[in-house]
Amino acid sequence: MKHLALLRGINVSGHNMIKMETLKSLLEGIGFTHVVTYIQSGNVFVETDEESTFGVGFKIKQEIFKQLGFEVPTIVIGKNDLELCLKNNPFLNEKDLDTKKLYVAFLSKELPSSAIHELKISQFKPDEAVIDGNRIFIKYHVGAGKTRLDQKYIEKKLNVVATMRNWNTVNKLLELYDEQV
Repeated sequence: MKHLALLRGINVSGHNMIKMETLKSLLEGIGFTHVVTYIQSGNVFVETDEESTFGVGFKIKQEIFKQLGFEVPTIVIGKNDLELCLKNNPFLNEKDLDTKKLYVAFLSKELPSSAIHELKISQFKPDEAVIDGNRIFIKYHVGAGKTRLDQKYIEKKLNVVATMRNWNTVNKLLELYDEQV
């Protein structure tokens, strides 16, 4: 079974540095096959008999800690999760949309859409966000670097682990998923 592991916070500002060749070797060493990475920010496809996304994520997180000595939150998703991003993103129908301002926060658990109230999104206007199960679709007014509506804020307010990807990366990951099946 093929899984996509999204590692949070590696190779950012000189912290938690992992070369992709090292990550690939490390994961192959614990039994994952067909390990393929995409860019340096922690997107890695693995194949395993393990069906549980939680189990795959735990195994990856545990091995990185054991071998490299630092904690890397890991969220594992399937192709269906990426397809639902394309299908359910409420911002895609907007006229003159700048997709560079679209992000998806992948969450460690499903949330009801009512959880959006806990984010107190009105304080971030004109930024917008919509919860869709284990994803939050975000449209930044200026950009991701200019807002407080970030992964740390989402994690704190919703008591989840979250990792974010920009819209171009989400699309590329789905494309890569299709190429590898």
